[in-house]
Amino acid sequence: MTLFDDGLSPLRASAPLAVRMRPTSVIEVIGQGSALGEGSPLLNLLQGGGDGSTISVILWGPPGTGKTTLASLVSQASGRSFAELSAVTAGVRDVRAVIDGARDQLAMHGRGTVLFIDEVHRFSKSQQDALLPAVENGWVTLIAATTENPSFSVISPLLSRSVVVTLSSLTDADVSELIRRAVDDLRGLAGRVAISDEAVAVLAQFAMGDARRALTALEAAAAGVRPADTGHTPVLEVENIERAVQHAAIRYDKDGDQHYDVVSAFIKSVRGSDPDAAMHYLARMLEAGEDPRFIARRLMILASEDIGMAEPSVLQTAVAAAQAVALVGMPEAQIILAHATVHAALAPKSNAVVTAISAATADVRRGRVGTVPAWLRDAHYPGAAALGHGGGYIYPHDIPGGVAEQQYLPDALEGARYYQPTTHGAEAAWGRVAERLDRARHGERLGLPEPSTTTDSPQPQEQIP
Repeated sequence: MTLFDDGLSPLRASAPLAVRMRPTSVIEVIGQGSALGEGSPLLNLLQGGGDGSTISVILWGPPGTGKTTLASLVSQASGRSFAELSAVTAGVRDVRAVIDGARDQLAMHGRGTVLFIDEVHRFSKSQQDALLPAVENGWVTLIAATTENPSFSVISPLLSRSVVVTLSSLTDADVSELIRRAVDDLRGLAGRVAISDEAVAVLAQFAMGDARRALTALEAAAAGVRPADTGHTPVLEVENIERAVQHAAIRYDKDGDQHYDVVSAFIKSVRGSDPDAAMHYLARMLEAGEDPRFIARRLMILASEDIGMAEPSVLQTAVAAAQAVALVGMPEAQIILAHATVHAALAPKSNAVVTAISAATADVRRGRVGTVPAWLRDAHYPGAAALGHGGGYIYPHDIPGGVAEQQYLPDALEGARYYQPTTHGAEAAWGRVAERLDRARHGERLGLPEPSTTTDSPQPQEQIP
């Protein structure tokens, strides 16, 4: 069986443009210079399998980077059959049926099988376990595709029997090359339309490194253009692309000043507690094709840099948003990012944790480090007691209230104050706790409660409707 047994032959004129333009040889593959470097396992397979080994490969990369295409090319180059399963729809029974067929074919006809599994990270452990005998015995050459880090999404036994090949998102230059090839190639639009440089740039930006996304939009745009009355070849312009993808192509260079300006405006709007402005710049970034994972990373940084202990839960929201964005993807990811953005914008602000680590780092770099007090040194080795290490250490859990009268900073830094709490939001309460604990460490008896009680703990800040 081949990749195109479903009737979508790349040579059939009615097949989607993205199918018709699939590379038929490794020479036509765009991008992935690192993965296809000289001597790489993937290139070896694409050049015919070298010594005929059945090495299995896990292709890890974003959508539209050619994972299915590369698997098909391996099948063609090695003369092996091609079987494809989607982890979204296939079960253990489907996996075993394909493996049984591949084993019989190998035994009866001596012909191997390339088994391509798309979105392998969606397979359960039992489904992935079902692949192990086929991989170990060489009944199939497994090529598994995933958009998730295989270290976390693929079981260790399968991972250890495979080579992980990382694929990168196509650059705008790569996608532009693909668009121009599709316009001119006989398998593509065969020169029936032309395309302006600006439209190519906008289409490449819209694709966000996804070749399939670019070709689908190009085909839709070309279908909406009628031949010119003059008989000249019609030209696709930006407005044709905009209509095809049903949203305005925002002039936003992800590698230029506009990128940095809009990102900066987004961060400063959140810092300035303006949720409306923050939402505007978030929408601009998303509509321009900014990677939602990049935005999620910025929100996580901002949660500690500009909010910190004034509202610690914002960091939890930002981290949860980053994880959810990675799992969900666009377009739903925009809702998750909007949720985190609003929370961050409305939260009280504090940069006290930034100034704290900055001040501590500055002292360390100036050589203000001092000697670790003897009672804090490691005492878990023979001879430590003779050196006085650990002697005099007071175990806080043995003290009512859990706070011992004890010095922790080196003598040279005793009295240093790095963390300076603000009076904003929850940090006001945490500041009172920090002051109280400092007095206790210096011997002031404060009537500390027994560990089982929770008096004088920070209370949640007032909820604002």
